[in-house]
Amino acid sequence: MRLALVTGSLVHGGAERQSITLANRLAERGHECHAVYVKNDPSQLGRLRIVPPGSVRCLHASRYFDLKAISHLHAFFERLAPDALLATNPYALMYASLANPGVPLAVTLHSTHIQTLKEHLQMLAYRPLFWAADCAVFVCERQQRHWLRRGLFGRSNQVIYNGVDLDYWKPVDARGLRRALGFAPEDYVVGLSAVLRPEKNASQLVDALARLRQLGLPARALFIGDGPERGKVEQRARALGVADRVVISGFQEDVRPFLSACDVLTLTSFTEALSLAAIEAMALGRPVVHADVGGAAEMIQSGHDGGLFPVGDTARLVDHLAALADPVLRLRMGESARATVERRFSEHAMVERYEQMLARITGNKRSRRAQLRKRAAAH
Repeated sequence: MRLALVTGSLVHGGAERQSITLANRLAERGHECHAVYVKNDPSQLGRLRIVPPGSVRCLHASRYFDLKAISHLHAFFERLAPDALLATNPYALMYASLANPGVPLAVTLHSTHIQTLKEHLQMLAYRPLFWAADCAVFVCERQQRHWLRRGLFGRSNQVIYNGVDLDYWKPVDARGLRRALGFAPEDYVVGLSAVLRPEKNASQLVDALARLRQLGLPARALFIGDGPERGKVEQRARALGVADRVVISGFQEDVRPFLSACDVLTLTSFTEALSLAAIEAMALGRPVVHADVGGAAEMIQSGHDGGLFPVGDTARLVDHLAALADPVLRLRMGESARATVERRFSEHAMVERYEQMLARITGNKRSRRAQLRKRAAAH
């Protein structure tokens, strides 16, 4: 198949990482893949390894709705004549839909709850684009139920879990990095891997850290990432007197050593769909304590391979983290976490299901055209 994959940008984020992975893996399977990103943020451009000349392009959209960028995309699709389009999230769907010359189109949605009035209005505007899509892909069952109840769906709908490369996501020796980050051997390091945006609620980990310290635990917090909420996290740490127990790594091209430097990972987000960061940590044998949002309960069996807590409930978060300060329990849960990923969240299974879905919608389009030609010939 000749495929065009469209994203809003290539910023650091799970949805963008997943789109890049699909482009790379589908190309390895012999498909001709082309990647298009709407806005010029190429932070992850180096991860794309697809090889045809001109296979990666940026539309350089200068505003949210850029008619010139849509026109360029339409001309590109006309020249390329792809067999199918795959858009990542609604913004990319808008550009792919408006520029589409009649090619089968699928969209993957990576969000669940939306926070602002502006986002609610945008989702209302996006609904007709989803209705016209040949397939809407959701990343977990809970997310699909949430959006179907709200009238957001495609002509067909499918759940495909995010997945990771199990050969790549293996624990690495992080003792040297732990020392470099200032952690003592006895420190209990709780990590959070995310772009520090408001919905990630990263300051809750600082609150939990302060309470763990009050319990007498040698807790440290490692924030793997960066973003607009960094200042808020640092301010909260100073206010609670734990600034010397908090490390923020900044963006990292390879997060494996940093995840491996942690004893346990947490996600304190107000909203998630199916967190790729959580799956990566679990693949590295780290138990994850996750706010019960999106597909967290489809990924984590609380008490077996991690823990779940109600959104915003710092007391329950602290309970889980305090229990996991026990290295024996932590090791057992970490082994179970790795086994869960091997069983349900492998990259191979994810790519295979996307390949099957794209082949199906492409075949459906060809079948409809053949039927129309037969009807026309009969008349």
